[in-house]
Amino acid sequence: METKTSQTAMTRRQFLTTVGKIGGSAAVFSLMGSLGLLAPETLKAAAYTPPSQGDLLSAHRGGKKIVILGAGIAGLTAAYELGQAGYTCTVLEARGRSGGRIWTVRRGTTETDMDGFKQVARFDADEHLYLNAGPMRIPQFHVTMDYCRKFGVELEPFNNVNESGYYYSENVGALSGQKIRKRAIKADVRGYISEMLARAVRQDQLDLPLTAEEKEKLVAYLKREGDLNEDLFYKGSSRGGYKSEPGGKLDAGVVRDPFDLKAIIHSGFGNFFSGEYSYDQQMMMFHPVGGMDRISRAFEQRLRRPVVYHAEVKEIRQNDVGVRIVYLDKMSGRMREETGDYCICTLPLPVLKDIPADFTPELQKAIAGIRYASAGKLGIQFKRRFWEEDEQIYGGSTTTNTDLASIYYPPTRYFAPKGVLLAYYANGAAADRLGAMSPAEREKYALSVGSRIHPQYYTEFETSFSVDWKRTRYSLGGWASYSADDRKTHYPVLCEPAGRVYLAGEHMSYITAWMAGGIESARKVVTELHERVMKE
Repeated sequence: METKTSQTAMTRRQFLTTVGKIGGSAAVFSLMGSLGLLAPETLKAAAYTPPSQGDLLSAHRGGKKIVILGAGIAGLTAAYELGQAGYTCTVLEARGRSGGRIWTVRRGTTETDMDGFKQVARFDADEHLYLNAGPMRIPQFHVTMDYCRKFGVELEPFNNVNESGYYYSENVGALSGQKIRKRAIKADVRGYISEMLARAVRQDQLDLPLTAEEKEKLVAYLKREGDLNEDLFYKGSSRGGYKSEPGGKLDAGVVRDPFDLKAIIHSGFGNFFSGEYSYDQQMMMFHPVGGMDRISRAFEQRLRRPVVYHAEVKEIRQNDVGVRIVYLDKMSGRMREETGDYCICTLPLPVLKDIPADFTPELQKAIAGIRYASAGKLGIQFKRRFWEEDEQIYGGSTTTNTDLASIYYPPTRYFAPKGVLLAYYANGAAADRLGAMSPAEREKYALSVGSRIHPQYYTEFETSFSVDWKRTRYSLGGWASYSADDRKTHYPVLCEPAGRVYLAGEHMSYITAWMAGGIESARKVVTELHERVMKE
C-alpha cells in the first residue's frame, strides 16, 4: 500500500534546507549536530567559519591588502581563506617553491645548505620515487584532512606501525646487535609484566581498593593480556611469532621461545613502545599519493594571485596606516618593496629574529628566545625492495638506539621494482651529529650502520639525498620546541598582533611540528584580522 506524505509535512532534508537559507551553513551544522547527525570530529572541523563574501564587501571595496610572508602551509592557508573572501593577498616566498618545510624531494631537486654543501637528487624519474624531507604523515583527525577532502587531494594509508619491523640496539647487553621483530619484544614485555601483576594481585601483595571478586576479574584480564598459562606464568606466545611457521595438514608450527626478562630489561626496547601510543601517532594515519607537496600545490592552485617567488624578506616596517615589506628579488638582485594594510608573517622564528622589524623589544626577545628542534632525514633509493622480498616488511619502521633512530619503509607501491627507503629520521643530539657531517659522510654512516640490520644495503644501493633542517636555508630548524616556561612568558607575547603584523605558523599553535598547527594558527589569524577590519 502506498503511503502519502501530507502536504503540510516537511521532510528533514527540506527543513535543513530552509534553515540553511535563513541562517547559512553555520546554522545547518549547528542544527545537524543537535540532531546527532554529525560526528564530534566533523563538528570540530566545522567550528571554524571563514570570513564570508557578504561580510567582506566593505573591506573588498576599500581595497584592503594583506602581505603574507612565507608560502608554507600557514601562509597558503591564510592567502586562500582571505582570497576566498575578497581580500587582496600578496605572498612573498624566498624559495622557488611553495610548501616551506612541506618538501618532497624528487629527481632534479637541488639544494645548497648553510654550510655550502650542494646536493642534486638523482632518484629515478618516477613520480613514486621521492623523499618527504619534512612532514610525511597526517593523523586522521587533523584539520589537514579537511582541506585534502576539499581540494580533492588523493590520500592513502601511512602504516605508522608494523610489528614486522625490527628493534635493533647496540651496547645493551645480551640482545646487543640483534635485530628482533617488534612483535616478539612486545609479546614478551606484555607477558612478563602481566605475569608479575597477576601473581601479585592473587597473592594480595598489592594494596588495592578492590573486592575479592574484582581482583579475580583483574587477574582474568591480565591472563588474557599477557597470554599466561593456567598457573599465571608466561611461557611464550604465538603473538610473538614462530621459530617454524605453521602450515598445511599436520604442520602446527613451533612458537618461538621468549627472551630472558633480564635481557629485555637491559635492552631498553620497552622504552620505544610509548611513541606509538602518543595521540598524534596513533593509527590510522595517511599521506597524499605521490608526495606530501600535493597538499601545498593544491593550495597554491586555488590562490587568486600567484606567489611571488625568490623574494627574500629584508625588512618589516609599519606605521599607523599600513605595512611596508622590503625584499630582495633574488632573480634580478634588486631590492623591492611591497606595501599593504596588514601583514601576516609565517616565517620560522629563527629566520624572523634576524630580519630588522618595527617590533617592540619584548616581542623581539620572545622571537629570539624560542628554541627549534634538531631534525634530519636521509632517503636512499635501492634497486630492489629487499625489505619486502626478503624480510616481509611492508611499511612501518625499524627502531634503533643508534643515530639512525628510525628507518621507515615506503608505505606505498608494494611489489614495485625499486623504492626510496627513509634510512634515518633523527632528532635531537643524533640529528646534530649527523647534520654536522657532509651529505657524503651521512650516506656513508647510514650505509654502514644500516647494513648491520639489512645486509642487502651495499649491494642494492643506488643513490641518496639528505637534509638537516637546522642547516636548511629559510627554515633553520625542524619545528618550534617550547618549554613550559616559554608557554607562560614568550608565547602570549607572540600571540598578540605586533601593530599591523600578525604571526602565524606551526610555532603559533599547540600542535607544533604538524601541518595542522600551521593551518589552525592561520585560521585564527584570519578570523582576528577580519574582525579588526570590520570594526574599522
